[in-house]
Amino acid sequence: MTKKLQTLRDSAFARWSALLLIAMMMFFAYMFVDFLSPLKNALETSLNWDSTTFGTYAASEYFLNVFCLFLIFAGIILDKMGIRFTGLLSASLMVIGASIKFYAVSDLFIGSGFEAWLNSWWVALPATAKLACFGFMIFGCGCEMAGTTVSKAIAKWFKGKEMAMAMGLEMSIARLGVFAAMWLSPFVYDKFNNVISAPVAFGAVLLCIGLIFYTVFVFMDRKLDKELTAAGEVAEENSEEEFKFSDLGKIFTSKMFWLVALLCVLYYSAIFPFQRYAPDFLNQTLGIENGAQLFSCFPILAMILTPFLGGFIDNKGKAASMLMIGSIIMIACHLSFAFLLPAFPSKGLAIAIIAILGVSFSLVPAALWPSVPKIIDERILGSAYCVIFWIQNWGLLLVPVIIGKVLDATGGYTMPMIIFSSFGVFALFFGLWLKREDKKKGYGLELPNIKK
Repeated sequence: MTKKLQTLRDSAFARWSALLLIAMMMFFAYMFVDFLSPLKNALETSLNWDSTTFGTYAASEYFLNVFCLFLIFAGIILDKMGIRFTGLLSASLMVIGASIKFYAVSDLFIGSGFEAWLNSWWVALPATAKLACFGFMIFGCGCEMAGTTVSKAIAKWFKGKEMAMAMGLEMSIARLGVFAAMWLSPFVYDKFNNVISAPVAFGAVLLCIGLIFYTVFVFMDRKLDKELTAAGEVAEENSEEEFKFSDLGKIFTSKMFWLVALLCVLYYSAIFPFQRYAPDFLNQTLGIENGAQLFSCFPILAMILTPFLGGFIDNKGKAASMLMIGSIIMIACHLSFAFLLPAFPSKGLAIAIIAILGVSFSLVPAALWPSVPKIIDERILGSAYCVIFWIQNWGLLLVPVIIGKVLDATGGYTMPMIIFSSFGVFALFFGLWLKREDKKKGYGLELPNIKK
């Protein structure tokens, strides 16, 4: 009997090292996303941004992905060009977008003729916000493309192994970026004499480091493909089964795909837009100034629990059930933000609700992303992830704008929190439907990932 040739992914050290390299890129990306969230009041004071402007800025990250279909093209690029090329492209776009955003809020731009020209049209949006939005659009293209690339890279490196745990650990490391942003952004802002551009510059430098880390991963992945070829397996970059545009039809005509995608957009629309407003919400509700530091505990439980939940799914299954439980927890948390915390304002209660929301943020992603390879053919997995992200981006684009307008109209956060909780209700409905379909068709969402 011929002994199977060993590859890099058969080495625990090698595959977990590869995971760490790509996870650190996403850590810096998540950090940069929220670097201005703790500075909402400072943006209003120094740059004349109101809540609607801030909401437009937060939404701009997803504009090109949604309206220019960039994420759809990103999926095609990923499936045709592979994780190495696509990952380097996405990391480079993040660096370029961050650099533009830095210029937009720096003294190099403020007071320049370029600023005067940008202020001469669409006067409702300040010139600094216009250019920052443009930079955030470029960054958003890279960030969302990177997210799908990382998912496919993990699926490749952990095929038949600890896939859900690996995806959970990657998400945990990435979410640590949210924690870091809530602390580092105000710290850097204060240390550099309340200069808005300083935290943005700091974040841009970290993204450059992330690009270097992914470059190292590229060399590891190239070696893995050579080993896979030698072992008689088809390497991703050399697949003979060429991607065709008609393959997209297999995605859009899948009922299970749509159930996962709709659950995804509803759930994340109540999480990521909330993160943008959470520091300001806590400041107003509790009458404090360190809402960002208070909210920083949000990803901690998620960071700790997600790998363990992933390990549970790898060994025991129950992914569909976890999606439903996570939605129920999210509904309860946002309703508590809407009614309970304003009635009994205390930091202890706020931390408890935030931490419990973090549990929800562990359950859903840990179950959601490893489920996609069970319902979609591996050859078009990159496109499937990108289409899901594209649908998700519709929510992430529209919801911050809606919340900003509602906030300006009502002057309070009760209605925004009710809106967030309503997304959870619909997500729960799709979770129930997903479990029912899985039980009928046998996709294996409730079964373990590790084959024994």
